[in-house]
Amino acid sequence: MLDEAKRILGDLIAFPTVSADSNLHMIDYLADRLAGCGAEVELFHDPTGRKANLFATLGPQTDGGLVLSGHSDVVPVADQNWTTDPFAMVERDGRLYGRGTCDMKGFIAATLAMAPRFAQSPRRTPIHFAFTYDEETGCIGARHLAEVLEARAIRPAMAIIGEPTMMRIIEGHKGCNEYTVRFEGLEGHGSSPDLGVNAVEYAVRYVARLLELRDELKTRAPADSPFDPPWTTLNVGGFHGGEVHNVIAPKAQVDWEMRPVQDADARFVKSAMAAYCADTLLPAMQAVHPDASIETEVIGEVAGLIPVEDNEAQRILSELTGANSADVVPFGTEAGIFQQLGMDVVVCGPGSIEQAHKADEFLAIDQLASCLELLEKIDQAVAGDALA
Repeated sequence: MLDEAKRILGDLIAFPTVSADSNLHMIDYLADRLAGCGAEVELFHDPTGRKANLFATLGPQTDGGLVLSGHSDVVPVADQNWTTDPFAMVERDGRLYGRGTCDMKGFIAATLAMAPRFAQSPRRTPIHFAFTYDEETGCIGARHLAEVLEARAIRPAMAIIGEPTMMRIIEGHKGCNEYTVRFEGLEGHGSSPDLGVNAVEYAVRYVARLLELRDELKTRAPADSPFDPPWTTLNVGGFHGGEVHNVIAPKAQVDWEMRPVQDADARFVKSAMAAYCADTLLPAMQAVHPDASIETEVIGEVAGLIPVEDNEAQRILSELTGANSADVVPFGTEAGIFQQLGMDVVVCGPGSIEQAHKADEFLAIDQLASCLELLEKIDQAVAGDALA
């Protein structure tokens, strides 16, 4: 089984499914393998037709059952110093190197390797496979898939999101909200700054206000917050604007994210920034140039995974693995989207998040083996109707 999973993973790494590009070749590969096992496979394309989600089912079309979920996209390799071809898997020193090995094609490969065994096992409840696009850019694919599943009468009961956790059971993580803010000012000569509206300068003031709020958020941390750090965080990931020294910059852009520990923090920050733009920045900009503007694009507002006491997915995985506790993590996943559909959800997958997004990303082979071992136990639980 391990050799088969490694072969599949090598095939998956060869698909350069960077978020900016199409994932259709990989999705077609996954669809063919699952259909060959007898799964009912459905593809749901994005508006461009260049990307698709896959949702497949082995077993009866009934309520209940388990979703095994992963995202097909990977982050770019540009400007990274790889020592091997990132899209040709290399095995060395007990590790499998390549973009996406741990984040998160290793988990997908393990589920595909196990699919024929799942297909042969008797069951009263189904096993589903959910493979999405654009997780790395706001969980866009998972949100689209959630809309499809929400409209259906049949609902899965549980989901395992196979992000890299070193096979630890994760019961909670923060949300992830991403925004792009565009400033339109008025171009002019740098010698007469009062006659123009410098978009860069107003973007700087916007960022300064964000940083003030970042400090305020530290005082709002819930007393029982399980996260590290325990408060909602803000990060400015990109700042773009201006061309040359002596021209008043007419345009600027700020890319930023927020990882809420509670919905109230997200509302607090959004309200504060909207008020700052409406009451302070825009009046000053439009006093010089009435057509000046500030526009905020919501890239994604993805719910966190909320720890709950009664989580059947956590109970079953704890029973199968012998783990007597579950953890929380600071990074985001698609888990909260599935939880909002009414499923019991955990995050559990092979590899370390410390390797994700880096040059020479790798998955330790023993981690892949541990994932297969857990999936085999899940198969036995299915056969014994433990997942009914």
